[in-house]
Amino acid sequence: MLLRIRQRIRRLVPRRFLTADRSMEPTLVDGQGLIGIAWGRPAVGQLRTFEHPNRAGFWLVKRVTAVSGDSMIVESDNPHVGAVDSNHFGPVNVAGSYWIVFCVPQRWM
Repeated sequence: MLLRIRQRIRRLVPRRFLTADRSMEPTLVDGQGLIGIAWGRPAVGQLRTFEHPNRAGFWLVKRVTAVSGDSMIVESDNPHVGAVDSNHFGPVNVAGSYWIVFCVPQRWM
């Protein structure tokens, strides 16, 4: 019971992220800060961040283009820069992903 309560509380605690490439331009720029929460089901059009399926500890931020059960298809806004997304590694598990709720304006960085 206590573990379940802790997990629910942890989902509400915001987490900070920082972009490190141009794969999401023009929506997000290199070096832009993001705030995400592990809350809610993904929806088409949402920005989500998640751990790379093949590189533990390496996080990606992408746009959700489809949701099916416990997985989602994610794609880059700027695929012309050699971005890696579901076209390369397939669907991503929804569990452990964060919904991007705030993008820090570049002038604040």
